[in-house]
Amino acid sequence: MLSGKRFLVTGVLNESSIAFSAARQLQEHGAEIVLTSFGRARRLTERCARRLPGSPEVLELDVTRPEHFEALGERLASTWGSLDGALHAVAFAPEPCLGGDFLRPRWKDVAAALEISAYSLKALAETVAPLMEGRGGSLVGLDFDAGQAWPGYNWMGVAKSALESTARYLARDLGPRGIRVNLVSAGPLSTVAADAIPQIDGLQQIWKARAPLGWDPSDPDPAGRTCVTLLSDWLPATTGEIVHVDGGAHAIGMAPDERTP
Repeated sequence: MLSGKRFLVTGVLNESSIAFSAARQLQEHGAEIVLTSFGRARRLTERCARRLPGSPEVLELDVTRPEHFEALGERLASTWGSLDGALHAVAFAPEPCLGGDFLRPRWKDVAAALEISAYSLKALAETVAPLMEGRGGSLVGLDFDAGQAWPGYNWMGVAKSALESTARYLARDLGPRGIRVNLVSAGPLSTVAADAIPQIDGLQQIWKARAPLGWDPSDPDPAGRTCVTLLSDWLPATTGEIVHVDGGAHAIGMAPDERTP
């Protein structure tokens, strides 16, 4: 399905991540991929790369450093010349922004959450768009339901709201250039990112109770498969969309045992 296609994948940290699942499935469908990481996390990404079917290269990218984006764009242009899609799987919030008192964090911490989790989608788009223009390229980001206030999610929820809005504006501006921008909103999974959320176990129980199709927090493959579908040519007229991969929990107001008799 993806033979001859080339994709950039960020956010691969271990085999439980959505990004790892997407990277593996991209390769299984015939695509070439390159991963990004930085700092101490790069060793984890390189270890994961060796467990993928094609052992892809890992390039340096700290999303808070503009010079890294510039170098990444130059490297991709010189090695591949073009790109068919990119997966944005980057999110982070400092400890004060998660759990506890929503009013406690100062702007410095909130700004870091917004820059890394939302603004970086724009920065990545700016880097890869010239390489995808005219090829029907696709930019896909990872989301979590930002329509409600969840226990412990706090300023990361605000950052995800910003991510959703950023994706809509990117879809508007990149559409005329043939580039689609969509998000995958997965239910709460047992990932490295989820470990930072104090009430993650409670969120997973909510999804298990409400999802009509059920919800397995240990299985990132449904979300990874959806990312691959959006990155492929199979949805050529879909952009500005948030595709929920949560067993249907987003559509259900309360679980059966929560209802009043």
